[in-house]
Amino acid sequence: MLVMGILNVTPDSFADGGLHFDESLAIAHGLEMIEDGVDIIDVGGESTRPGAERVSAEEEQKRVIPVIRELAKHRAVISIDTMRAKTAKLAVEAGATIVNDVSGGAADPEMFSTVAGLGCKYTLMHWRGHSKDMNSKAIYDDVVLDVIREVSLQLDKALAAGIRRENIILDPGIGFAKDAEHNWELLNRIDELIRFRPLQPEDLEPIVLLQLRELQALLQEQGLELQVREEVVAWLARESYDPEYGARPLRRLLRRQLENPLATAMLEEKFSAARAVLVEMEADLPCFRPVM
Repeated sequence: MLVMGILNVTPDSFADGGLHFDESLAIAHGLEMIEDGVDIIDVGGESTRPGAERVSAEEEQKRVIPVIRELAKHRAVISIDTMRAKTAKLAVEAGATIVNDVSGGAADPEMFSTVAGLGCKYTLMHWRGHSKDMNSKAIYDDVVLDVIREVSLQLDKALAAGIRRENIILDPGIGFAKDAEHNWELLNRIDELIRFRPLQPEDLEPIVLLQLRELQALLQEQGLELQVREEVVAWLARESYDPEYGARPLRRLLRRQLENPLATAMLEEKFSAARAVLVEMEADLPCFRPVM
């Protein structure tokens, strides 16, 4: 479990608005949280309490960037709470490593492409509108299924924009465009939210790449070389994907696929070298432990 400390550099946030609005007070409170052992500090410069008015991008950035820059000097893990791509970019440049977007990419059309370019972690929250009128949009047939469907749409857009799945954290948006009964229903059925999206083929690519790198090292010890190419990684990720279980054991998959003429062509003559080693090594290979 990780503990996130909330640092609102605002005069009107619902929790601690005004207490740390001054830059020096915000920095001091952030340092206190570091001393207390928090894992992440979430810094925000715009209130999202019900009924709150938006502030300008310039005002938001004026509030948060100096605070992030100073706290980053103390090796704090910092999350920037913003719906604006420009603020997110400036915050990451100042030392933040997580973008916490309560709009889930819906408030700024540049957010997904910006986060993809930054390569940082991204929290994508369920959202139906700005604080000023979000309570009027708390209408659901089934709040859990509706949240799943709406978050899925934004998640697909984020992935299409180039944000890696392992960098995305999903947030059901407790308290945002939801009544108390909606919030309790989401908490009571949280397991459905966790399971709602099975692992996709593209999600396996980092795992496949890691195991191919390990195979590459194994072969090098025996004087052989294996060229790891991007199209091969994508291909093996697709082949190892199973809609029901997410992934099949990669060792057995590769043993079989190494005999595939397409695979041989893709890896050129290097695949024959890998095949020879794998055929000899019937027993467990550390680099081919099961993915799931």
